[in-house]
Amino acid sequence: MALTFDPSTRNNYALALLRIGVGILFLIFGQYKVFGTAFTLRGGFQFWINKFLEGEAYPFMVPVLRGFVLPHATSIAFLVAYGEFAIGLALVLGILVRSASFCGLIFMLTLLFSSDYPGVGAAFWQYFGASLSHSVFALCFVAFLAGRADSLQTSAYTSACSHSLPSCCGNSQNCSPRSPLAANRQPRIPPAT
Repeated sequence: MALTFDPSTRNNYALALLRIGVGILFLIFGQYKVFGTAFTLRGGFQFWINKFLEGEAYPFMVPVLRGFVLPHATSIAFLVAYGEFAIGLALVLGILVRSASFCGLIFMLTLLFSSDYPGVGAAFWQYFGASLSHSVFALCFVAFLAGRADSLQTSAYTSACSHSLPSCCGNSQNCSPRSPLAANRQPRIPPAT
């Protein structure tokens, strides 16, 4: 039996592929921080925060970075390291995708406001140009929150069931229990009147 790929299925596959790609990047970003000590225990995190404070942070973030982040730098460094790694792992494996995407969105917005300030006299478009390294990932996380990026299997099962309801969904091995069409396999009992 050949699977037909409707536009919805293609979009789900594309979103899942993007999810896995972003997850791999976050695994790469997080693994050296988790498995090494330069970022967490040897001042790597503090180095970056101090660099942000030299003029890369939005003015409203400066007191937060100075007054809260730097005094708790080691704890927050571990949170960043394990957070990046956990987000990457969740996205690659397809588990807790929405939770990981929400945390990733908050993380990217925090980094954007901490490190992507173009300066006082910058033109409006420069705010977007300066934030590309974080805003693109933020938009990916928004897409994962809004779409069905949690599984490739749901897309395949929905595609298999969409072309022929009686022949496909009558056979339980071809339909996922999560598929909306799988509910058609069970008889409906009318309510008592």
